[in-house]
Amino acid sequence: MTRTVLVTGGTGFVAGWCIVELLRQGFTVRATLRNATAEPRVRAAVSKQIDPDDRLTFAIVDLTRDAGWEDAMASCDHVLHIASPLGRDAPRTRDALVAPARDGSLRVLRAAIAAGVDRVVMTSAAATARPPRESGRISDESIWADPDDPLLDPYRRSKILAERAAWEFMETASGRTTLTTILPGAVFGPILENGDPASVWVIGNLLKGRPARLLNMGLAIVDVRDLAKLHIDALTAPEAPRKRFLATGEFLWMTDIARILREGLGERAAKVPDKVLPNWAVRALALFMPQLRMFAGDLGQRRDVDTSLARDLLGFAPRPARETLIDCAETLLAADVA
Repeated sequence: MTRTVLVTGGTGFVAGWCIVELLRQGFTVRATLRNATAEPRVRAAVSKQIDPDDRLTFAIVDLTRDAGWEDAMASCDHVLHIASPLGRDAPRTRDALVAPARDGSLRVLRAAIAAGVDRVVMTSAAATARPPRESGRISDESIWADPDDPLLDPYRRSKILAERAAWEFMETASGRTTLTTILPGAVFGPILENGDPASVWVIGNLLKGRPARLLNMGLAIVDVRDLAKLHIDALTAPEAPRKRFLATGEFLWMTDIARILREGLGERAAKVPDKVLPNWAVRALALFMPQLRMFAGDLGQRRDVDTSLARDLLGFAPRPARETLIDCAETLLAADVA
């Protein structure tokens, strides 16, 4: 019998590739959308990768409201809860994204349990397992980042509190539903046709020469296609329930990322900067530019991550970061958004 998976946030970057991977593996997919007008765009983007036939349907629901979730969950075997508010535009307060992320996750879990769903796989973030600065520790799934870290940006704070709330809720929940969380690093890779480039804005901005100088920071990169496969593997692997899985590949400094883009794209990457803005200048500018504040805690920090659990139990095998970055840039250039 074909199994049905509900995917939240159907218009999203990660969700789109999860839909494609689910269809490739024979699942039936029901994707949630906040607005029915997005359905043709999502269906067209998915269809460029695989013919969904009649195995892709949609449910119009909102993570901030209870209405519709019972119907959305009906007859579903599993849930991929991927939707979460993004923090790209520097929210006004540290808690601006907490309630939408936390309450949305709890709303999905309650509906899943009420519907008798087997597994819920929730997308969190590698930042939720980040050890204290200067501790010398490598990130692993036993670590919980401090949500009250004064240098923590609103997006990562919301991810920490949402995941913690989900696990605390499941500790006392009844029923057969289990939770697994996936903790990705910086997610790049090709955008689907007509997809929203906002999730890969870092690469898009570099191609446009913005900012004019690089920040002294780095990213633990994961390819969206590898991440999608990992989500589906977490639905089927017998060892996956009740576990967290870090999902990152190579760590690259921004100077490395810029170099890869210039080498791989030639003249098309002519605007990519090659000089670094001093840390003191970033901190000074952050007083007047809220967008820079979210990076203050990352300046000069190398983030090493132990992904052995995902590799050993789920077969996680991240591809080279160079492939991820070039494929990402190529699709942005083709879509004329970089």
